[in-house]
Amino acid sequence: MSHTDRTAISFAHDIKPLFRTIDIQHMKPFGVLLDDYAYMSDASDAHAHAQTVLDQLSSQAMPPGGPSWTTAQLALFTSWMQGGYQP
Repeated sequence: MSHTDRTAISFAHDIKPLFRTIDIQHMKPFGVLLDDYAYMSDASDAHAHAQTVLDQLSSQAMPPGGPSWTTAQLALFTSWMQGGYQP
């Protein structure tokens, strides 16, 4: 089921699968928990974790060595944020 079949974009179904295992493993030592909904949706500090990840993805600084995210992937992540960080 794609996000178009549901009313909201979901972290579990739509966002988490965008991150490769190697990306998740690479970022954990830096305290960036790409696969952790609580971390990525943390409302403290104006959702800074998700915004920082989006900024890094948008600037193509992440994932290291590529491949960079597509415009559609970036738009999906942005829509998840704008949609209220649904689980």
